[in-house]
Amino acid sequence: MITAFFLTADMEFIDEIEFAVYAGNGGNGCVSFRREKFVPRGGPDGGDGGDGGDVILSVNPSLHTLLDLSQRKRYAAGRGGHGKGKNMYGKRGDPVVIQVPPGTLVLDGETGERLVDLTVSGETYVAVKGGRGGKGNAKFATARMQTPDFAVQGEAGQSRTLRLELKLIADVGLVGLPNAGKSTLLSKITAARPKIADYPFTTLVPQLGIVRAGSYRSFVMADIPGLIEGAHAGKGLGDRFLRHIERTRLLLLLIEAGQENRDEVYDVLLSELRGFNAEILEKPRLVAWTKIDLLSEAQQHGLPRTIRNSACFPISALTGQGLPELIQALSQKVFHHETPRNP
Repeated sequence: MITAFFLTADMEFIDEIEFAVYAGNGGNGCVSFRREKFVPRGGPDGGDGGDGGDVILSVNPSLHTLLDLSQRKRYAAGRGGHGKGKNMYGKRGDPVVIQVPPGTLVLDGETGERLVDLTVSGETYVAVKGGRGGKGNAKFATARMQTPDFAVQGEAGQSRTLRLELKLIADVGLVGLPNAGKSTLLSKITAARPKIADYPFTTLVPQLGIVRAGSYRSFVMADIPGLIEGAHAGKGLGDRFLRHIERTRLLLLLIEAGQENRDEVYDVLLSELRGFNAEILEKPRLVAWTKIDLLSEAQQHGLPRTIRNSACFPISALTGQGLPELIQALSQKVFHHETPRNP
């Protein structure tokens, strides 16, 4: 029996943002001398300044969009406290921890340099480090200079602009032309509820759902908006959507069974994938002939079972025909081939 549960709600999906981060400055060192009876100027006892706070990114597996971060353009950590007399050190500045979803690619907003790819739950990355606190005059006392009357100011904290790009992490990526039946399939074999209608571009944001195949196995399926020719170059925002299948283990190409030019559609899909990132074509892939409920029994039997060495499965998401066989094949590919996800 196939059961499923919902992973992401139908929410506003944000997959690219930019903001500035400022680490805290270090606190200044203190110039101070002990006050002792009958000693007008005792030994130095100025404490060090505290280090400034860091700005840290941390992976939170309960997040699936960058929406919560899209409203802020600036994050600043706390400044380190200044040193005080009696060798009292300044307090370390409070850090800022920014929660991000798994699959967040972090780039330098000015240079485009790739800084880190955050994929593992609980993984952290120090985006900017706080400045070191300055040393108090007590640290400079020597046998020759017993009463130093100077201290060091704290260092400035680092700052930079970050660009975050989200690439969904899924096992199976659905690929097809608009209205190929991807959203309907996702709604039938998972608990996801994407918008479905008989016109192109119904799906405007990526959708995730979890499919359970058997008692102990489950895998994540991602549906991206339908591709059109030129998608890899940005037409129809295709370049932004395609990156969400870069991490998948397996591709499932959906093609309407009733189309006479099925081979041409297959070639168009592969051409768009190749144009965006040729490495995607190295992933295992299966093909689903969709909407077979619109065909006669004879037409269904005449559907090819392979296309260019890819196994094909005739299905109807409306009636459920062929879905158990398709899910079993997907499960075998995901769990037996152990194909690594691309970074």
